[in-house]
Amino acid sequence: MHPVRPRTATHRAHALAAALGAAALVAAGLVATTSTPAEAAIGDVIWSQEFNGSAGSAPDSAVWSYDTGAGGWGNAELQNYTTSRNNSALDGQGNLVITARREGDGSYTSARLQSNDKVEVKYGRVEARIQIPRGQGIWPAFWMLGGDFPQNAWPSSGEIDIMENVGKEPHRIYGTVHGPGYSGGSGITGMYQHPQNWSFADAFHTFAVDWKPGSITWSVDGNVFHQVTTANVGGNPWVFDKAYFLILNVAVGGQWPGYPDGTTQFPQQMKVDYVRVYDNGSGSGGGGGGGSLPTGTGTIRVANSLCLDVPWAQTHDGNPIQVVGCNGNAAQQWTRGSDGTVRALGKCLDVSGGGTANGTVVQLWTCNGTGAQKWTYDSGTRALKNPQSGRCLDAVGGTPVHDGQRVNLWDCHGGANQQWYL
Repeated sequence: MHPVRPRTATHRAHALAAALGAAALVAAGLVATTSTPAEAAIGDVIWSQEFNGSAGSAPDSAVWSYDTGAGGWGNAELQNYTTSRNNSALDGQGNLVITARREGDGSYTSARLQSNDKVEVKYGRVEARIQIPRGQGIWPAFWMLGGDFPQNAWPSSGEIDIMENVGKEPHRIYGTVHGPGYSGGSGITGMYQHPQNWSFADAFHTFAVDWKPGSITWSVDGNVFHQVTTANVGGNPWVFDKAYFLILNVAVGGQWPGYPDGTTQFPQQMKVDYVRVYDNGSGSGGGGGGGSLPTGTGTIRVANSLCLDVPWAQTHDGNPIQVVGCNGNAAQQWTRGSDGTVRALGKCLDVSGGGTANGTVVQLWTCNGTGAQKWTYDSGTRALKNPQSGRCLDAVGGTPVHDGQRVNLWDCHGGANQQWYL
């Protein structure tokens, strides 16, 4: 069962999640975080979800899990969160759509997606382009909770609310942080008002935080409206120099927004065009120094084309890695860890025999912590490099890349067969 993950803002009641249990962690070594590689240029996209897919399809399960159930969520909310495509689905036009509905029995359903233990961010510009829903009692949000939640209970885990809107204030957006000593109604909040006093639900807008060690700065459509630094929390702990996971949801009712009335129309949709994390010059905040991997889970594509693949999804030691057409299978889902490993199906991308020579086979092998399983990434050249050998991950035989091509180590030369898109 997922625990309650409280969403709180200036006008919300204190809520504790720990009492309702804890989500099981994924297998050791498979928790993925997103962080900035030290060699990335400022402004580079480090990680993104573009929500491209067929209409009616589910959000990427390698990134998103669901919080489910009713019970008020600590804020006397009305909705029951579900995993149904009726409440969360891609629309085939490049958007994730979260839909709040009033059901035939008068109850409300919606969705809450979160990336806990799958994608966790530490620093950077965290941004989403969203068209929010509208109406009295409707409460959309784009926010983050500390990656150590629920083991570290809220508010000690910390919370960063990038965007919140309550339907009774259609022209206002709120940005807030919560932590020990400044949570619930004492959260540190800023408000942005639409320059023309128009409803934010009328169009897409870009909501972001520029997050660096010791500071968080909020903006809407590039207009900065709020900043919190270590000085603002006084003698209380600053809990924002660690990894956080992402959350997107639409609540119905609650102590802050109030409840739907006769003017509220259903269904209401929040459309999310993208979620992106950009390098903002703050560094990865822990994860190996220069050239460290931008961590996360997803495909690794050579020449922005074919996907790095475990042949036949067979997990025996020594299975030589290849590139083939991207198909969405688990054999093409690679978790890039802060320890420098690249993993699929519970095993590591490995240089055969720990070799350092040109042509050394790159294979799947039981993770063992050796230099044969360490990789760095250069965001400029898109090279995946094995520091032990000083050589790059290379599609055998050069270009054009082709289906079934094996991979090996080779001198780094910047060719398309050494350009890997994470």
